[in-house]
Amino acid sequence: MLYNTVNAGSRSVPCTNQFKDAKMSADSRVKALEGNEIKDYSRKELPRSRWADTWDVFRSNFAKIIINNLFTLLFFLPLVAVVYIRGLYVSSVSNTYPFGSNIGSAGLPSTPNVMGLAERLEWSADMMFYSLAIVAGLIAAIGVAGACYSMKKLVNTHGDFTIKSYFRGVRKCYLNVALPAALFMIVFFATVMVSDWKNYTIAVGGSAAWPIAATVLMIILCVLVGIICMWFIAVGVSYKVGPWQLVKNSFVLIVGSIIQTIFILGIAFIPVWFLLIGGIMQIIAIIIFIVFGFSYVFLVWMSYTQWVFDMYITPNIEAQKAVERSKMTKEQLAAEKDAEEKRIVGEILAAGKSELVGRPILPIDGAPVPALGKTFSRADIAAVASGRQDIEKRVSDYEEEHKNDKRYVEYNKLFAEREKALKDEGKGKKKKKISADNLLR
Repeated sequence: MLYNTVNAGSRSVPCTNQFKDAKMSADSRVKALEGNEIKDYSRKELPRSRWADTWDVFRSNFAKIIINNLFTLLFFLPLVAVVYIRGLYVSSVSNTYPFGSNIGSAGLPSTPNVMGLAERLEWSADMMFYSLAIVAGLIAAIGVAGACYSMKKLVNTHGDFTIKSYFRGVRKCYLNVALPAALFMIVFFATVMVSDWKNYTIAVGGSAAWPIAATVLMIILCVLVGIICMWFIAVGVSYKVGPWQLVKNSFVLIVGSIIQTIFILGIAFIPVWFLLIGGIMQIIAIIIFIVFGFSYVFLVWMSYTQWVFDMYITPNIEAQKAVERSKMTKEQLAAEKDAEEKRIVGEILAAGKSELVGRPILPIDGAPVPALGKTFSRADIAAVASGRQDIEKRVSDYEEEHKNDKRYVEYNKLFAEREKALKDEGKGKKKKKISADNLLR
């Protein structure tokens, strides 16, 4: 596969030739999203490998994944209950309905015309319970909003997750999730109704051509609406925009990544495929959903959509850091400076001690250095000597002024401690070899 490179701030992002044209045409259409990201956090960095980074987040934050999943599962319980009770109701009616009731005292069996009766009963049950499922879907949307926001934050911050942020996501994103959830549930309800109509028409001996065609079209429509609603949710929990911009930008992003979207959704909904297979796979799917299934679905989806957002809307990490720094107190800024200086010392230690790093050196400020020309007098020599003395004084003053800076104190302290320890004789009266490697031990 051929690759091109798309500049994305401080990194390069690979994209296929197939994706390049769609990206270029969509770049100018999603500018309304730029600067409107919904967040209560600052992204730490842009990952070089999105999926390696996602796997690392999943592996190292599995306990947080489980906690997030349990909260989401609570809000899905009404929807699960509606589907389960519907199954019990249909099964009960099928077993107890008086299809074979006796007539009179003779005990003669009744054989009424029951053609299509079972299909009518199922149709009636689906109409009642799946209409309730629309309401249950609005409750489940609470969990979807919290889970999507939490998974997005977990990916972007490499592990930052709290219960407080879960419910902050619900508060900020619920409406943007509830509307597409309701849309999908309505289309799903219509698909079930058309399917039940098809079953009833065939059962009573009617023409099957149109009912089957209508059912196939409704299934295709339901899948397409599901994909669109997943993008509505991704944009809705990521950016603060109006309904029109939400719909418009979602469609632009779908068109620009339709093949990738279908592939990723297939991977994200692996637990659902297990559930549909039945048998032992159904039991495995139920266990997965109880432990981490919902979190897995939304982690994969939010990680993929964040990758697409980064392609179209390059986040300015430095600008985000500047905003975060503007909100910090003097004590926090001082602590950050100390931590940065210690980090610099730690990195330099590996290269061995250096006088260029261990003491303050006056930066070059562009001031002219005294020099003698081709012809000079005694006064010129005196001027050069005076200038050099002035430079030496500035260097000395700068070193005296900054010798107690954290970076120099820590640097020299670390080397002094290690060099002192290395001079001590170890077991067997054998001295350790001094090197850049063991200075860090």
